[in-house]
Parts: sequence; C-alpha cells; structure tokens
Amino acid sequence: MAVRVLADNQPETLLSIENIVKKFGDNTVLNDISLQVHKGEVIVIIGPSGCGKSTLLRCINALEPIQGGQIKLNGQTIDPNGKDLTELRQKVGMVFQSYDLFPHLSVIDNILLAPCKVQKRDRAQVKEEALALLARVGLQDKAESFPRELSGGQKQRVAIVRALCMHPEVLLFDEVTAALDPEMVREVLDVVLQLAAQGRTMLIVTHEMQFAKAIADRIIFLDGGKILEDAPPEQFFNHPQTERAQQFLNIFEFEVVKPHPAPQA
Repeated sequence: MAVRVLADNQPETLLSIENIVKKFGDNTVLNDISLQVHKGEVIVIIGPSGCGKSTLLRCINALEPIQGGQIKLNGQTIDPNGKDLTELRQKVGMVFQSYDLFPHLSVIDNILLAPCKVQKRDRAQVKEEALALLARVGLQDKAESFPRELSGGQKQRVAIVRALCMHPEVLLFDEVTAALDPEMVREVLDVVLQLAAQGRTMLIVTHEMQFAKAIADRIIFLDGGKILEDAPPEQFFNHPQTERAQQFLNIFEFEVVKPHPAPQA
C-alpha cells in the first residue's frame, strides 16, 4: 500500500485532525485528538469498547459536532454549520455497522439515490458504474433484489458500493463486520483489502485484529479519549510502547491475513 508523496518527499496530507474535543454533556469522549491522514494511507483505529473510536469517525463526517479543535479535508474546514458541509461530506464516504440500506428500495436504487439526487449526476452513467462495482464485489446478480433478500455480508458489500459511487476522497468504516458471522466477515474484509490495494484512503474502526495487522499502514490505539499509540502495525503488535496497549493485545492471538490480489479495473 503506497502513500502518495509530494515532489519534496513529504507525504500529501488529505485529512487533518487538530486538537479536537468531543463531549456528551459532562463526559469528554475525545480529548485533544490530533491526527494527520495522508493520501493513499490506510489507518486502523482500535481500542476497548467506549473509547471513542466510532465517535471519532462521526466527528470527521460532521455527524457529531465537536467542542474544540478543527478537522480539515484538503485544507478546507469541515464545519457542521458551514455552507459547504454538503459538498465536503460527499468527499467523505462512511460505511456503518448497520448497513443503513432503505428497505423499500432495490439494491440498485439504494446505490443510485445519492449520486442522482444529491450530486445531480446522469442516472444512466451512475447505473453503469454501480453495476460494474457490484460485479467487482460479486453481487452482479443482486441489483434488483431488496435488502431483505440479502445476507448480512451482501448488505455490507452493497453499502460499500453505495459509498464508492459517491466518489469519496476518504472512506470511513465503522465496525462493518461486528454483526456478521465468520463467513460473512471474510466476504466483507476481502472487499476492503482490495480497496486498500487500489490505494484508497481509509480510516477503519475494527475489532478484527488479524485484519488490522494485514491491512494497516498505521495503527491508532485509542483509550480514554486519547491516542496512546500511533505506529506501523509490525511495531504496534510486536513491540507496543505502552502498558495499556500490551494489556489490550494480550487478549488476542494473531495470525497474518494475506490480502487477495486487487481486481483488474
């Protein structure tokens, strides 16, 4: 997985998170979080339940307001109250644990809704792209099916295609395998591994440690609303720098997961 580098050998920063604070009432969930995400980078965010992982993703996509700091995409501030929010949010695709497909719409109509209604793109062109993406994730025969006719893994792959059809600059994945059985987990993780091999910029919250080890350029270990470790996967999993990270890792056994080859464009 290659990170895009500028002419002066500095990585190209796509997303900048600067000293953000997120509170729910008196409870500080994110406390002075700073993180630079480079174009083409895959960052996996791990940590115990309730540490703020999913909240961080929701703040990046302006689904939750922040009480301090700022988040910038390509140098432009993501402001929940800003006039450019709709445009900026289209550049940050998010895939949720719960799929969030409309049950009364077919698979293809679920995918076409936002590109056609929000981005005002030509329906025929978007449909052609959507069908090609469905084929790449093994769902070419499910375009006219409804969500109730799909397995959990299939629904999650449709949700990924829906996000891709918006042409986002960065993809956020929030525990996308948490509700799936092991066979369905493999289906979804294979698709995400393929996206990483294509050079997609991604932030992934997951509890799948083997997957994190295989896919990440960097591991962010979050606990108590703070980043305790920010390191390449080999360093984090083999030589964690904090006692808290070592405690967290002691509950897992690791086995390297090798990415499948990227599909041909």
